[in-house]
Amino acid sequence: MALHETFSLGVDPELGLQAEIAALNAQFEDAVAQDILQASIRHQFAGEIAMVSSFGADSAVLLHMVSQVDPSTPVLFVDTVKLFPATILYRDELIAKLGLTDVRTFKPSKDDLAEKDPAGMLWMSNTDACCHIRKVVPLERALNGFEAWISGRKRHQSSTRSELDVFEIDAGRVKINPLADWSAADVLDYAKSHDLPPHPLVAEGYPSIGCLPCTSKVAPGEDPRAGRWRGQDKTECGIHWPTHGKEIDGSGI
Repeated sequence: MALHETFSLGVDPELGLQAEIAALNAQFEDAVAQDILQASIRHQFAGEIAMVSSFGADSAVLLHMVSQVDPSTPVLFVDTVKLFPATILYRDELIAKLGLTDVRTFKPSKDDLAEKDPAGMLWMSNTDACCHIRKVVPLERALNGFEAWISGRKRHQSSTRSELDVFEIDAGRVKINPLADWSAADVLDYAKSHDLPPHPLVAEGYPSIGCLPCTSKVAPGEDPRAGRWRGQDKTECGIHWPTHGKEIDGSGI
């Protein structure tokens, strides 16, 4: 029986989920990423888990690991329609190389874009609102029906991720960060040892890659995510906020 099933009777769901997360973090405190994925995909959340991938700078490593556990694991990809063309090509390259059989691409609602960003320039005036309709809302739709999802976030990426747990609660779901304690060197070593192709923009100075209008090159010594929304007091697109960005209701658009 999966651990989450043990809390289904006679326990407040929120408290039960919190207890589950605490138990999982204790159980896998010293586990390697491959074991965390094996347990999560094959046992703990079998049939109820997906991986969310941006097919960005570091994505190949976790995608490779997931493909080794089960290449039919659903992989959810949000195409904001503002991505670098290189990212779409890289997605297709990795799908073929890794043998991924269930990559699902989600785009923002045409109605949302027509109502809130008809000119496609919302990013210039309100990046939070732009991220919300182009990334947060499509991902929430993509995650419908899944109990858990896998993320590639790492503690070294930014100060806001420095205390990252392997297992978290996010919008009533379990979010799993198997690479939480990996360094940039760990990622590079794994990619090289498994002959994984890098995102083509990494060599051009983009260690973190999001949408084209809001991603810039990063200078040596800068935070790897310094090129995301440069010059703004913004470090996340919203999909990794505990509220999934729901505080942005569009009223200010």
